[in-house]
Amino acid sequence: MRSENKPTGQRSFIEEARRTQIIASAIEVLAESGWAGASLANIAKHAGISKGVISYHFAGKDELMEEVVDQVYAQIAEYVLAKMEGEKSATELLRTHVLAVAEHMRGNRNRLKAIGEIFHNLRGPDGGARYGPQTNEEIYQALELVYKLGQDTGEFRPFDRRVMAVTHSAAVDAMFTYWVVIPGHDLDAHARELADLLERAVK
Repeated sequence: MRSENKPTGQRSFIEEARRTQIIASAIEVLAESGWAGASLANIAKHAGISKGVISYHFAGKDELMEEVVDQVYAQIAEYVLAKMEGEKSATELLRTHVLAVAEHMRGNRNRLKAIGEIFHNLRGPDGGARYGPQTNEEIYQALELVYKLGQDTGEFRPFDRRVMAVTHSAAVDAMFTYWVVIPGHDLDAHARELADLLERAVK
């Protein structure tokens, strides 16, 4: 049985380190060469390993790409949740979410470029996009909790929380898409304006 089938807790330190190395190389190759250039052979060359080592740890390119997305999103969540910890009001939580995710990604442009390539190119078994609104449910639910808190405490007006969560998530995605394409764009200023806009929308 190949190691990628083992639960994380059963992998050795060396196996985890190798998987992390492969994922990091996949991110860099995707960012530099795009989807078409991100073959397993090119990723292996970047990592300084054989293609067979990647095949030992991952069933194929699709599984590796899914691991890239999972890792990037896990790192975003860890950073943002740490920033939100201790915030009391829904308004503070709302603003902190937008500002913190921008702050984190400002130093991780290649990760944004990499997952953008994956989102636009990776297909599911039915031929449709592997990622999209159908895979954002956890994000929508987490944002809905913030909006529910605001409504319960009277900070926020009545509104459809799902509509606001979808709009919030889409606006953050659009902010990053624009920043990746326009490198000189002020991401922090954009995040502040977006936080102001969302706050005004819910008060």
